[in-house]
Amino acid sequence: MSDGPVVLYDGVCGFCNRAVQFLLRIDRRGELRFAALQGDFAGGVIARHPELASMDSLVYVGNPETAAEYVAVRSDGALRVLAHAGRPWRWLRIAAVIPRPVRDRLYDGFAAIRYRVFGKLDTCPIPSPEVRARFLDQGDPAQIR
Repeated sequence: MSDGPVVLYDGVCGFCNRAVQFLLRIDRRGELRFAALQGDFAGGVIARHPELASMDSLVYVGNPETAAEYVAVRSDGALRVLAHAGRPWRWLRIAAVIPRPVRDRLYDGFAAIRYRVFGKLDTCPIPSPEVRARFLDQGDPAQIR
C-alpha cells in the first residue's frame, strides 16, 4: 500500500462517494488513499488537528501520521487533490488564482446543498476489491457512520 496522502471525505454523502470514484480514475499514479470522516483514521487526524472537529469538508492529509503531517481543507484541499490528477484535470488547479475566501464561499455553498442534490447514504459503501487497498478503515461499513 502507498504511504501517500489521504483524502478524508464524508462517507455517507452521495456526491462525495461519486467524487472518490472519480478521483480513483484520474489519479493515474495511484498516490491518493481515502478514509471516511466517520472512521477511525479520520478520528485520529481530528485528534491531532482539533481545528477539524467541527469541519464538514474534504480534508487532504499530507505526510499522514508523521511529525510533518499537515492538513488542507475546503478549496485548498480540493486543489491539493488535483495535483495528483492526470491531464486534463490537473489544469483545474488554475483556480488557485481565485482568492481563497471566494473559493471557500463557493465550496461552502455547494457543501450546504450536497445532501439535497445527491442524497445521503445510510452507511459508507464498501470499496470494490480492485481499489480496496487504497481505503483505510475497511471494517464493517455498518459501524462507520
